[in-house]
Amino acid sequence: MPSIITHAAVPLALWCAADRDRIPPRLLTAGVIAAMLPDADVLAFALHVPYADAFGHRGASHSLLFAGVLAALAALLAFFGSRRLWPAPDSSGSRRPWSAVLRQPRLASTTSTVQATVFVFVCAASHPLLDAMTSGGLGVALAWPWSEHRFFAPWRPIRVSPFAPQFFSARGLATLLSELRWVWLPLATAVIAWKLIQPAPAVPRNPS
Repeated sequence: MPSIITHAAVPLALWCAADRDRIPPRLLTAGVIAAMLPDADVLAFALHVPYADAFGHRGASHSLLFAGVLAALAALLAFFGSRRLWPAPDSSGSRRPWSAVLRQPRLASTTSTVQATVFVFVCAASHPLLDAMTSGGLGVALAWPWSEHRFFAPWRPIRVSPFAPQFFSARGLATLLSELRWVWLPLATAVIAWKLIQPAPAVPRNPS
């Protein structure tokens, strides 16, 4: 696996590439957590669950189904969170027509829900995809529960990260340098290139 820090690179890159305020801080935090969460399965070692088991490291938590579950949870939180934006009656006690009250909040609710779903799914799915590009360990169970086959990418340039006891060692440093080369620098280059090709914002004309 890449180090836990490097798994945050994907949501951070998407946040940097997006328009200002497109990805709010709470959604960014959810994306970072989703990108890191699959590695919670290292607890399986403490529970003596075999590495190759479906619930071992790089097993079920590294599946696309797990990413989908996290995305669905994000969708629910976004939907019910956006309902708080629904306007209450004004101070005079009068109520606006239903068409005026519901139109914009419903649109905001739908937009925020879809955005949260897609963003969290991409962040969560990026974890096993990056793991599949590492040079060691077992592959990732992308198709669990339909298949327990462990997948590796055809191209595996990223050095596999050692576990915590060996992380602060020469091997851990080599891993970080590998991640810098194959994850952080390509993502940073892609973000800069994306920003450069975006059209400049239109300047409002002076009415005078």
